[in-house]
Amino acid sequence: MTEKEIKNLVRENYGKVARQEKNSCGCSPCCCGATQSAEELSMKAGYSGDEISEVPDGANLGLGCGNPVAIASLKEGETILDLGSGPGFDCFLAANRVGKGGRVIGVDMTPDMLKRARENAEKGGYTNLEFRQGEIEDLPLEDCSVDVIISNCVINLSPDKQAVFNEAFRVLSPGGRINVSDIVVTERLPDFIRESGTGYTGCIAGALLKDEYLGCIEKAGFRDIEIVSEAVFPLDQFTSDPVVQDILKDEGITKERLAEIEKTVLSVKVRAYKK
Repeated sequence: MTEKEIKNLVRENYGKVARQEKNSCGCSPCCCGATQSAEELSMKAGYSGDEISEVPDGANLGLGCGNPVAIASLKEGETILDLGSGPGFDCFLAANRVGKGGRVIGVDMTPDMLKRARENAEKGGYTNLEFRQGEIEDLPLEDCSVDVIISNCVINLSPDKQAVFNEAFRVLSPGGRINVSDIVVTERLPDFIRESGTGYTGCIAGALLKDEYLGCIEKAGFRDIEIVSEAVFPLDQFTSDPVVQDILKDEGITKERLAEIEKTVLSVKVRAYKK
């Protein structure tokens, strides 16, 4: 797929997720046949019950592969940017931590997600955050304008990860930090996954090799790059798709082979600084 086709696919699919349409899948979808609720999926991703309950209803769709707020050590008065903010879950958590003197900006390219996030902010009475439409490869922010950047399982969806980290470095103030949860792989994925639209919107097919991912961060100019934690990312939501099941059968992919592939897909939390 071309970069334009990938972005259109992601925008269309996550628009369906925002509208809660059936058969639409995200990174950890509770909307495409998964038996677990958004709350249960978020608990597995690393959020506490208190964090889940403190955001407006409808802000948590069970998306994401980690909790970037947990490793960001946010302080009162800081300006926070969330790359690919979706319905605003992490933005609301961040807004509660930086207080009225702080500011949170969520950027997302999907109109339906922005609509949902803004409605959530209005319901919750939040005055210290805003949601802007834009692409994370070309951020609608000025140079050196934020203190902390967070992102949750979104950068892997971009067809140009280097541009994302270059932009993150540009808008981050000197001394600022980036804290992201994302998907990487330790081995090249089989073609039947890499060429799958479901695999892409499920945050798998577009994942870079771990060393390549960290290399993009370093090349952008970041220093003190650290993997805070990593864990195997389950492929259940990908393999449960009927189309994928047909492909698995046609390709002769056994359960044992799938288990081997799954071990190579990791959810990582990464921290880095702009010196």
